[in-house]
Amino acid sequence: MADKVKNKKPSQKWKHYSVEGGVLKRKQYCPKCGPGTFLGLHKDRQTCGLCGYTVFNQKKI
Repeated sequence: MADKVKNKKPSQKWKHYSVEGGVLKRKQYCPKCGPGTFLGLHKDRQTCGLCGYTVFNQKKI
């Protein structure tokens, strides 16, 4: 039998960081937990998996 191969998306960790003046900075982090945790990006919101902090995205009219 042929081996099944899953289609994997390449890692997109670079989207969470930016370079400013030669310094690497995180783009979005939880304001309650501090710079150690990222906010998870969803279709209509951003959430922290640690404390549950949620920011809802504004609808464009």
